[in-house]
Amino acid sequence: MKNLCFALGSAYTALLAFIIVCIDQLLKGHMPIGSEAGFTYISFVAWAVYFFAGTAKAGFRAWIGYGVGVGFSVLIILLAGVFAATKFFSVPIAVFVIVFLVLYLEKVKWIDYIPAMFVASGCFFGIMNYVPGATFGSAATVELIYGSIGLLFGWFTVVGKNAIAKACKV
Repeated sequence: MKNLCFALGSAYTALLAFIIVCIDQLLKGHMPIGSEAGFTYISFVAWAVYFFAGTAKAGFRAWIGYGVGVGFSVLIILLAGVFAATKFFSVPIAVFVIVFLVLYLEKVKWIDYIPAMFVASGCFFGIMNYVPGATFGSAATVELIYGSIGLLFGWFTVVGKNAIAKACKV
């Protein structure tokens, strides 16, 4: 029975992954950028972030962290422009200043899920650097939509696998 329950949990999670890929195929043509490639990877990364968070409440904090991470990424880019005269050091200085502020947010309730901020920032810079035509607005839109999908599917995974585990104990 244990093996069957484990297989059911695995099949359920695989089905969720299947659904995320289907959602991407339906959505990508409607996104402001990247319609040829899609952004499944953002959903999968966000799904993993949910597991690091561990609970629905922490998952909501992760969602807030995604928004904050995107916002701070924009600030890094803008601040790098302010320090453009330093040439080589313009981006490192901007990163130093913004990362200091991000880490200070650990002291602020609900805006304290730092891993989500860093993951969101990494995905945002990936979009800005590698997706033709990306703007702050289009990159933020895509990332927040796909990140929300991933976080939601993280919640679906936990709820579904807990229900399977409970049913198997009967």
